[in-house]
Amino acid sequence: MKIRAAVLEEFGKPLVVQTVDLAEPRAGEALVRIEACGVCHTDLYTASGADPTGYTACVLGHEGAGVVERVGDGVTSLVPGDHVITLFAPECGECLHCRSPRTNRCIAIREQQGLGYLPDGTSRLSRAGEPLRHFMGTSTFAEYAVLPAIALAKISPEAPLDGASIFACGLSTGLGAAMFTAKVEEGSTVAVFGCGLVGLGAVAGARLQGAERIIAVDLAEGRLAMARAHGATDTMLAGEDVVQAIRDLTGGYGADYTFEATGNVGVMRQAVEAAREAWGLATMIGVAGKGELLEVIPRFLITGRRVTGSSFGGVKGRTQVPLLVDRWLAGEIDVASMLSHRLPLEGVNEAFVLMERQDGIRTILEMR
Repeated sequence: MKIRAAVLEEFGKPLVVQTVDLAEPRAGEALVRIEACGVCHTDLYTASGADPTGYTACVLGHEGAGVVERVGDGVTSLVPGDHVITLFAPECGECLHCRSPRTNRCIAIREQQGLGYLPDGTSRLSRAGEPLRHFMGTSTFAEYAVLPAIALAKISPEAPLDGASIFACGLSTGLGAAMFTAKVEEGSTVAVFGCGLVGLGAVAGARLQGAERIIAVDLAEGRLAMARAHGATDTMLAGEDVVQAIRDLTGGYGADYTFEATGNVGVMRQAVEAAREAWGLATMIGVAGKGELLEVIPRFLITGRRVTGSSFGGVKGRTQVPLLVDRWLAGEIDVASMLSHRLPLEGVNEAFVLMERQDGIRTILEMR
């Protein structure tokens, strides 16, 4: 079938919205009509050429939501008409990692996914007879996408698909970091560095976990106001003195849990140093630049602080993303306030500009 899609032709150049070919789903796959797709920093990171694992030509996009139109042989978990969220972090339910409660890092299709192909090592995307590669196993900057069934989370049909799309990456990453990776305890003190979509998710996740004090840190007053709306009890402008300011708010000890959601290694160090002596846990969510290093003074570790990372918030996609969506539908998460702009697919490059300006929280591409 012919579809419109945004193709990364060359690093550092605007994406080109054009007509490409999409083949039918094969065994274990599903065809999804994409209704909405969030524009995530990871898309821009790859388009810029900064991602050392990036490649061209490919169809970008990974924060999608839509409706299943057809399924391939052997697919029993989905039927046409199901509302789904796309998952760059699949869940096969059978591999060593899926069987463990300690991680969400499914390894079933990782190798081919990283190369830009579906699990059988081929692409469903092509142009003039030549294959185009997929991106993160999803390629949702398009009207339709073919994905492995294990990379689709079936959600309630009551969930608006524009809001559901941000659970495909940014929002789930932040929520999950607090709820599943760090497992924030009731009555605890939390500090979140960076209040974009991921950071706001961490603020909301800490609130849902029952944190007593949530300190939000950002460079922008507007984002700090957003953080308060999502559960922050205290806010402060980012700066060199922020670690001391957090200690001053916590009796000189620091926060029980800290979360870094900027990708800046200097901020990562602040998150470590702002964690409480004896049991503080610093969780790194942001993606640092190629070759950058996190410098940590060992004294901060031997006095009890711990540092961990979080991939997609530790969320198991097919089983836990639908539960997060249900909490949104129950009124526990304000998704609407995070949807800043809506653009057609042809506006994808404008969405990147808005992101670089930090204009809003999340721009949504509407496919029709």
